[in-house]
Amino acid sequence: MTGVLTVSAGLALTGTANAATTTDTVSVFTSDDAYTSSTRRTVNFGQADKLVVGKDAGETRLSYLRFAPRLASGVTVTGAQLKLPLDGKPAESALTLYAVGSTWSEKTITAANAPALGKVVGTVKPRSSDTTLTFDLSKVVTTSGTYAFALKSAATGAVTRVRSLEYGSVTSGGPELQLTVRRNTPAPTPPTTEPTLPPTKPTTPTKPTTPPTTTPPTTTPPTTPPTTVPPTIPPTTVPPTTVPPTTTPPAAQCATGALLVPSCGVLWGAAAGGFTDAPRDRALKDWETLTGRTATIFHTYHKGDEKFPTKAEIAMTQDPAKPRVLLLNWKVAYGTTWAKVAAGAQDKRIDAWSAYVKQNYTQKFFLVLHHEPENDVNPAAGSGMTAKDYAAMYRHVIERLRANGVTNAINVLAYMGNEKWMAQSWWKDLYPGDDVVDWMGLDSYVSVEKGYYHYGDMGDILDRRPSGGGSGWYDWAVAAHPSKPVMVAEWGMYHRRAVVVDKAAAFTTVVPEIKAHPQVKAIVYFDTASDDEGDRDISVNSSAASLAAFRKVAADPVFDVTLTM
Repeated sequence: MTGVLTVSAGLALTGTANAATTTDTVSVFTSDDAYTSSTRRTVNFGQADKLVVGKDAGETRLSYLRFAPRLASGVTVTGAQLKLPLDGKPAESALTLYAVGSTWSEKTITAANAPALGKVVGTVKPRSSDTTLTFDLSKVVTTSGTYAFALKSAATGAVTRVRSLEYGSVTSGGPELQLTVRRNTPAPTPPTTEPTLPPTKPTTPTKPTTPPTTTPPTTTPPTTPPTTVPPTIPPTTVPPTTVPPTTTPPAAQCATGALLVPSCGVLWGAAAGGFTDAPRDRALKDWETLTGRTATIFHTYHKGDEKFPTKAEIAMTQDPAKPRVLLLNWKVAYGTTWAKVAAGAQDKRIDAWSAYVKQNYTQKFFLVLHHEPENDVNPAAGSGMTAKDYAAMYRHVIERLRANGVTNAINVLAYMGNEKWMAQSWWKDLYPGDDVVDWMGLDSYVSVEKGYYHYGDMGDILDRRPSGGGSGWYDWAVAAHPSKPVMVAEWGMYHRRAVVVDKAAAFTTVVPEIKAHPQVKAIVYFDTASDDEGDRDISVNSSAASLAAFRKVAADPVFDVTLTM
């Protein structure tokens, strides 16, 4: 990803303007940040919400930051400051900032492969009362480019913690490169009349402090509408998805249509047993018994040349007493790149899977191609993994599947909806076109542990906003693609395993928030007692009160939808 600028991509600055120059302050946030450990040399800490430096109990930790400011032609950098928001009191020992090589990633960096420390570019000595540390980098950051640094503390027996970008949004802090910039061009002449803006959809209602029992009223629309992203290729003859009216008839009448969009109500689903060795079909059945409702959507994951749906997955959709539909994630580019798939390098893989599906499975199913693509984008030209490469890959695979006669796949594009990614200039380029996307999907989670990363409830899952502000994910999706139903293809509420927190209050917001977001037509819980980092508990039964609250959610009649295949 590239750094997040809090002004527009073209840097149309609006600071102190006159006929000769325009000046402003631009904030760029890290594209990658992580820390390393001398005693856990092969462990990656790139997704931690804090950066740690110092030596304690024999363990030395260094932190790494990378920024990629992109400035328009004619813009001059006149000053640069690195601001590091502290988490708690710092160790009162010198912190030194080094220039380092930039060919590392927060997903893979460890002490064993970290770049060597280069030239010292700054030193500060914190005070215990400091909340932010500042390094002057005016002589280092002078133009667009990629800048990488390592942070080291002289402290022994103590550490200093800095909030990483994963800690939250821009407003809650992350390493910030603050640039003072100047454009040496005449200021534009303001328009003589007000521009005409397209109508906007009302924003999601503000959440009360106590979960509501009825649908909250709609608040005043935003002053600036979300940008509508047109399809990258003109639509074919495939008809667009039509979202049913939001008026809810009696529950017994709710049923799915041609593209599995319910006529009313919301489809209920789950993936259970995540990051365990438990068979997924058995884990889901146990979860259904635990929660009191059949998961109409059974979510599974596949990659590369795997043949799926498997016999066990097929069997789960052929139980007349418990009707289910599959939600299949496929990383078709596994072992290669999106660009190569788009160019036809994996057509043999696509064709083999097409033949398998046609021979073994005739029921409708949801298909997600490479869920959460934002997290794997490499914006560098020629990487084969740019956002536009993803869109081209998606289009190529869907068109080839259709040409091969796979007619029972219903396509879902599953975004992460993380504020860090939504703020990127390339984020909108991921969309491949309305004619190859049937549903808009969202994979998003919240913490129930106050003060921890992404603390919130169901409304925060749907309405998380880009770093720097702008429309939340749901508002963007329904404004940019109003014909598409929304699936929350992964969601969950978590706390750290060592800090058990009751999830009941957060669970009680689920139904009211769904009713306040009527384009949501399906939600699919991801249940695991330990996430991929071994730290977060997303299970619904982490406490008795949590489970009781979740069972009430599952029992709500809004999920009484008849599955018609």
